[in-house]
Amino acid sequence: MADDKHHPSIMSKKSMEAVAGTAGSGTTLFSEIFTQVNNAKDKPKKVEILRQYDNQPLRQLLKGAFDPKIEWDLPDGDPPFIANQAPLGTEHGLLRNEAKRLYYFVKGANNKLTKTQKETMFIQTLEGLHADEAKVLLGMKNKSLNKMYKGLTESVVKEAFGWTDNFVRPEQK
Repeated sequence: MADDKHHPSIMSKKSMEAVAGTAGSGTTLFSEIFTQVNNAKDKPKKVEILRQYDNQPLRQLLKGAFDPKIEWDLPDGDPPFIANQAPLGTEHGLLRNEAKRLYYFVKGANNKLTKTQKETMFIQTLEGLHADEAKVLLGMKNKSLNKMYKGLTESVVKEAFGWTDNFVRPEQK
């Protein structure tokens, strides 16, 4: 066959490249990132993985999990919720998109909502997420991500994002 002709039922290489990025959600879940950190052999590799996926929602989630000054205005333990059983890439929300709403659940951050409203919102958020992402959110709230993912430690997180002991970047002079 000549280069400019191809079988009509086979996509050209150019067409395949154009649609390659449209499969699935194309977004790496936080649970997948943390599993990569868990599986990395040493601290420099763990730090590198967090830096590779660095974004504001990831930082918010990790700050919520490790910063002792952040207290969650939610009951201890896991609330009763129905885990979303939808397969990956289908009917579920992304924790990266829900991260902007996490402040609703921090003590003192939003006093307009009652405790019941906060708890209801939290359960709705959990139920809308992929089951693995819901586990990550619970791990953040319970400050137990480091127990769920070996090597995802306060030290690794601080180094990855250049944070001080106060979980902020030092002021630039």
